[in-house]
Amino acid sequence: MPHKTTNLIHSVPVDELTGSISVPIYQTATYVQEAPGVNKGFDYGRSNNPTRLALENIVAKLEGGSAAFAFATGLAAIDAVLKTLKTGDEIIAVDDIYGGAYRLFTHIYEKFGITIHYVDTTDADNIRDYISSKTKLVWLESPTNPTLKISDIKKITSIAHAKGALVVVDNTFASPVAQQPFKLGADIVIHSGTKYLGGHSDLVAGLVVVNTPELAEQIKFIQNASGGILGPQDCWLVIRGIETVTLRVERQCKTALQVAEFLQSCEEVENVYYPGLPSHKNHALAREQQNGLFGGVISFSLKEDTEEAAIAFVTSTQYFKLAESLGGVKSLVCHPAQMTHKSIPQEKRLQSGIANSLIRLSCGIEEAEDLIADITQAFEKIRKQETIEVFN
Repeated sequence: MPHKTTNLIHSVPVDELTGSISVPIYQTATYVQEAPGVNKGFDYGRSNNPTRLALENIVAKLEGGSAAFAFATGLAAIDAVLKTLKTGDEIIAVDDIYGGAYRLFTHIYEKFGITIHYVDTTDADNIRDYISSKTKLVWLESPTNPTLKISDIKKITSIAHAKGALVVVDNTFASPVAQQPFKLGADIVIHSGTKYLGGHSDLVAGLVVVNTPELAEQIKFIQNASGGILGPQDCWLVIRGIETVTLRVERQCKTALQVAEFLQSCEEVENVYYPGLPSHKNHALAREQQNGLFGGVISFSLKEDTEEAAIAFVTSTQYFKLAESLGGVKSLVCHPAQMTHKSIPQEKRLQSGIANSLIRLSCGIEEAEDLIADITQAFEKIRKQETIEVFN
C-alpha cells in the first residue's frame, strides 16, 4: 500500500481522452445525447459535470467515504445535510459552533420546526442529557471554531448510534490529513473547501462526504433538486489545492505549534487555545484522534479582555493579514466577536468561551520565526501607543 501522499497524488485521474495530467475543466451547460435519456453519463450541468465528478471522487477517497458532493459554499453543504430533516426533528450541536452554521440553524431551520440543542461536547456524556428518539443529527466540529475544543468522536458516535441518530463532523479545521472521522464512526463529514482543501484563498466551496449508498442517494437528490452546485472552474481549483494539501497542512501544523508555544510566554496573553499544547484540556485525545497533527489555527485571549484591545492587535500585524477565513498559504488574523461569530448573541458567545478579546490566527506557510516576530512587533507597537497616550 503506498504512503498517503503518494496515494493522494495518484487519486487525481489522468484524462483518458487526451492523456492530460491535469483534470480538464468541462465548461459546459448541457451534453449531446444519442437519444432521449441515452447519454455518456451526463445530461445537464446542474445534475453532473465531469470536473465536479472528478473532485467528488477524489474527496470521497481522501476521507475514506462512500461518496462526496461538491457545493457552492461550505454553508450550502451544511444546508444540504439539514434538508434531510423534517419538522419535529432535533439536532444536538456543539456549543462553540461556527457563526454561519448558528445563523443557518437558528434563523432558518428553527422556524421550520427543527429544534437545536447546543451542548458542550468536550464531555461526551453531556450528549446523554439531550438525546432522544427525536434526535436525528449530532453535529460536531472538532477542533471547534474558534476556541479549538476537541470532542471524542468515537464515544459520541457510540452514544448517538444507540439512539438511532447520525453523527456529522465538520472536519474543516483538522482536514483529512490530520483526522479521518469515518474511522471514528461518523456518518457524514463536512468541509469548507475554501479552507485547507483549496488552500490558496481563491475560491469558496463546500463538500459533503457520506459513508453509505443510502445517504449518498439522499444528498445527491438534494444537490440536484436544490441546485447549489460548485462550478467547474472552482472544482478544478480545489483539485489543484488538494494535490498539495498534505505538504501544506503538515507545515502549517508545525508552525502553529511553535507560534502557540511563543504566545504562552507573552505577558499580554491570558489564555492560548491550541490542541497541540499539553495545557489543552483534551490534548491527549487530540494527539490520538488527529494523528499527532493539531491544526494550523490558534486562538488566544488577552489579559485586557476588551474588544478595543483585540482590535488594536489585529490592526497592528504585518504578516498576519486581517481577514475572514483560514487555511490558506498566507497567514490570517481575525477577531471572532466582530467577524466570524458576530451573528451569535453576546451572551451565548461568552458562554461558549468566545471572549471579547479572543483573537484567531491561521498560520500559513511562512517561516515560524517571521510570524513570531510579527506578533512581537504588534505587541510592541501597542505598548508604544499606550505610552504615548499616557503622556498626552
